Amino acid sequence: MTTNKYLIFLGCAIPYRVAAFEISARKILAKLGVDLVEMPEFNCCGLPLDPVSHEAMLILAARNLALAEQKGLPIITLCPGCAGTLKKVNRLLKEDKASREEVNKHLREVGLEFKGTTDAKHLMQVLIEDVGLEKIKDTVVKPLTMLKVAEHNGCHILRPKEYIGFDDPEDPKTLKTLIEATGAKCLDYLDETECCGAPSVGISDKVALQLARDKLNNIKMVSAQALITICPFCHIMYDTNELRIEKMFNETYGIPVLHYPQLLGLAMGIKPEELGFSELKVNVSDLMKQIGEV
Repeated sequence: MTTNKYLIFLGCAIPYRVAAFEISARKILAKLGVDLVEMPEFNCCGLPLDPVSHEAMLILAARNLALAEQKGLPIITLCPGCAGTLKKVNRLLKEDKASREEVNKHLREVGLEFKGTTDAKHLMQVLIEDVGLEKIKDTVVKPLTMLKVAEHNGCHILRPKEYIGFDDPEDPKTLKTLIEATGAKCLDYLDETECCGAPSVGISDKVALQLARDKLNNIKMVSAQALITICPFCHIMYDTNELRIEKMFNETYGIPVLHYPQLLGLAMGIKPEELGFSELKVNVSDLMKQIGEV
């Protein structure tokens, strides 16, 4: 389903914890001619309830999909966890008649029915598949050729491959391609596909911070000027915790952590203050000087 109009699904965390991701995503999508339709009736994607209550997760996700079907529009999400959950449930209910009938029994109580006629995509998939690389490049008025950055995809953006359906989780190319469309060079580094550590926070804060530290060390080794993320939780793990990791392990990084839409927005000529740069925890002043935005 290729279109330039989507229902925007923000999920639970982004509006409250990672506002800059939403702000910058809306800015770049507007420049690209993507029309975002608000849907305040959306509920949680359901992911936090699985596997505690698999059935509740299915019903919550199916309700979102059924609402989108009523509007006749696909869903765009900024959170890979939301995208993955909606994709998985969409496919499962299309293929499993018994599960579909059971879920629809609950949905009918609120006047809804899942039919399997819509789609859900993460922002990154929309950019590469529906908007297209050439259109993105056409909007770049200030190529960031002076920047060398590193990327971090995160675990959920491409996994499990059978549900997500694009790129290779073991050797991902999409985010690098999108980064280089801005003119910036995307550097390779050791263990790029390793987890940021965020899923371990609830079990062991120390383990989570050690995982993030390992990645920051590898990124520092290649002299990246910034780290580019596409997941709100990965962003929180690095941007919020970088200074904490420096103190805990006696390290010095000074690596700003940007949402991809912020990087693209800069290349589009959008001012940092319009892209939520004030929300970032790691100091970006040196990076701004590098690109001529003081």
